[in-house]
Amino acid sequence: MCGRYTLSTTGQIIGDLFDLRETPELASRYNIAPSQEVAAVRLDGDSGERTLEMLRWGLVPAWSKEPPGGDARMINARSETLTEKPAFRGSFRRRRCLLPADGFYEWRAVGRRKQPYLIRMRDGAPFAFAGLWDRWEAPDGRGVESCTILTTAPNDLVAQIHDRMPVILPRREFGPWLDPDMRDPDRLAPLLRAYPAEEMTSFPVSTRVSNPANDDPTCIEPQGEPSGQGDLFS
Repeated sequence: MCGRYTLSTTGQIIGDLFDLRETPELASRYNIAPSQEVAAVRLDGDSGERTLEMLRWGLVPAWSKEPPGGDARMINARSETLTEKPAFRGSFRRRRCLLPADGFYEWRAVGRRKQPYLIRMRDGAPFAFAGLWDRWEAPDGRGVESCTILTTAPNDLVAQIHDRMPVILPRREFGPWLDPDMRDPDRLAPLLRAYPAEEMTSFPVSTRVSNPANDDPTCIEPQGEPSGQGDLFS
């Protein structure tokens, strides 16, 4: 799964990467956690332009009879079963989004403890998770817009740490993923694959990231040497 991630890249760079009309104002985040408001890129239904908005991390389907729940409520969706799950099926066809990030954390079991690792691009560049969104409305009209991050089988680098990884889309696939006319699951499925391991790196970080109250640059400080494909524990 993907339960924590980072986004400390400037709004100018994010605006350029996602072709946003306006430069977003984004606070640097080093330990983004479930139930928090996260930046998401969607298409404006009227103008067709890409906009960046804040959504609650943890999908609440529009048809849900319950109000938004706990921190871990549907923060991830398995890409292999999107068409089988009522919570994700409609959003997969009609409500897709991109979630900007520049790193994500996974925990590896080491004896009786779990060691967190930060995984990111070798050049430190920002990227996009494939996401879905939905809008839930209370009887009084109060609405909550929320999102989930898609996951897939890991590449060779992440597999040494965890058995799943978030779906990361290259820039050339931003358009097809956001295209409102692209509703055929068979055409979307090829996009939901593991990002190339050779373009990524990972390194252990402090267990401070296990507490979502800790959100500062010390969360991403390496506690060991960066690793590339195939040499994480060699």
